[in-house]
Amino acid sequence: MLRESQAAVVARNEEWRGASATEPYEAGWASEAVVFVRALKDAVGAPGRARVELSPDGMHWVAEGSAFDLPVRAGEVTFARVAHFGTWLRIAADLPEGAALTVLVTWHLKG
Repeated sequence: MLRESQAAVVARNEEWRGASATEPYEAGWASEAVVFVRALKDAVGAPGRARVELSPDGMHWVAEGSAFDLPVRAGEVTFARVAHFGTWLRIAADLPEGAALTVLVTWHLKG
């Protein structure tokens, strides 16, 4: 049986500062997901870490437990893998004062 897969761009050329997050993504059909964050420009300051968040309704969010470093240099890519996530996913980060990062964020899902 051929598995279903899909890639979705949820943030493109967005500058993250302070509290930032991607748009919610509905992925209830998938059994596993990988999220990639690519820096489109060199970061200003140290952007820190991002976290995967889950939601029962796409509006109320809780941390899933996975966290990963955000990329620092233009073209650098970081990622996280998740499974057992219910329906809604997003990436969130709290960048320190003065830090900024322009990102491309994509979910890659398999069912």
